[in-house]
Order: sequence, then C-alpha cells, then structure tokens
Amino acid sequence: MSPSESPRAADPPAVRAAGGIVRRRVRRGRFGRRAVEVVVIHRPRYDDWSFPKGKLDDGEGVEEAALREVEEETGLSCRILAPVGETQYRDRRGRPKVVRYWLMEPEGAAGDTPFRPNAEVDVLRWLPPDQAARLLTYPHDRDLLRRLPRGRRPP
Repeated sequence: MSPSESPRAADPPAVRAAGGIVRRRVRRGRFGRRAVEVVVIHRPRYDDWSFPKGKLDDGEGVEEAALREVEEETGLSCRILAPVGETQYRDRRGRPKVVRYWLMEPEGAAGDTPFRPNAEVDVLRWLPPDQAARLLTYPHDRDLLRRLPRGRRPP
C-alpha cells in the first residue's frame, strides 16, 4: 500500500465537558416588571466571554460536572431546571469537543452573592439575554441562548 493509500488516522476521542446557562428573575423599572438575567463570564486565559463550563473529571456524570463547573467558576450553587442542548467544535488543540448545557438557577439567595474573581474567571455579569448575546464571543453560545424558553413563565 502506498502512503497515499494508507488509511487516515481517526480523530482522537472527543473532549467531554458540561456547563450551565444560569438565570435569575429580577424586578425592573418603575412598576417592578419581572425580567430574566443570565450569567456571562470573562475568562482571561482566552480573553473571551462565555457561559461557565469545563471538562468532566474521571467517573463524573455530566450533570454533576455541570453543577461543579458552574460553582467553581462563578461561586453559585445551582439547581438544574432543564437541558438546553450541546455544542460541538474543535478546541484550541484541534481536538473535537462536545459540551452539554443545562438551564440552571441559583439556590436560595445565591444569585445575590457578590462574585469573587478566581484563576479561571475574572468577571461575572448578570445581563438580560439580548445584552448577553451581544457580549458572548462565540456563535455557538449565542445559539444556546436562543434555545432558552421565551415568554412570561420560563421553567
């Protein structure tokens, strides 16, 4: 078999990751109209704006990883409300990456807790979805935001 006929090396296994789109309900304006805000984080290592996420630890379930990563990156202890979907892309090393996301809410008054910058995230912003969409760096994150339930009574 000549080198040009040799089989192509298969892609390495996909990097598996999980994350959350964290939302809170707030009252806005003179009449206290209900609104929704979502968390967007800035990661200085990549100089990007995204949703909290990270790789699964060995033996860890996907939902468990999503909750852990959100808490590690934002300081927010959350509960899962619903699956949002997944993104697939190649990471900075060229490996295939699959990230599954869930819609989450902070438990108790956690959504009002001041953010403390950490090694992975230096800024956290609570924004209305339309403003978050303008700030997010990656198109696949904006697509996830569009998948969120709309209307007066999100889950």
